[in-house]
Amino acid sequence: MDHRDFPDMTMLALTGAITMADFPKIQSLNDALHWLDKMDKAASARTTGAWPLVSVLEHMAQSVEMSMDGFPRPKSVVFQSTAGAAAFAFFKWRGRMSHGLSEPIPGAAALTPAGDWRPAAVRLDAAITRFGLHQGPLKPHFAYGALSKSDFARAHVLHIANHQDEIVLDQV
Repeated sequence: MDHRDFPDMTMLALTGAITMADFPKIQSLNDALHWLDKMDKAASARTTGAWPLVSVLEHMAQSVEMSMDGFPRPKSVVFQSTAGAAAFAFFKWRGRMSHGLSEPIPGAAALTPAGDWRPAAVRLDAAITRFGLHQGPLKPHFAYGALSKSDFARAHVLHIANHQDEIVLDQV
């Protein structure tokens, strides 16, 4: 990594804001846990997208939880084994996911529309930790179908990293 990989420090000093797009994205679920710790230590955190931060974090937690508990409204097996599998293979190959950042998981519980994001961050942390310790079978992804644990971990990392694009941390 060289200096071109880091944000313009002059701009950071002037604005006091760091977008997650300014830094390398998480590369593992362990990175995601460290990122959540950094969020908690920031002066403030917010999103630039349609959802408030509490909703974004709950959405990410739902995805991780549902990989163990089941997705409420999966797409058809035919979709999962064709378009869904192809989409995941492309995201994995590219090393980056792009999806509608304000599209809920089909059939998932409603997201909290406003409020403190910290409980949702704790929920995401707990979901990631639980996933890491999970020994049983995983449930098929609603769009990608059956995934190995390592592929599900990769899907979660790509999903969280995609949502990082809209998250801004204000430094102390």
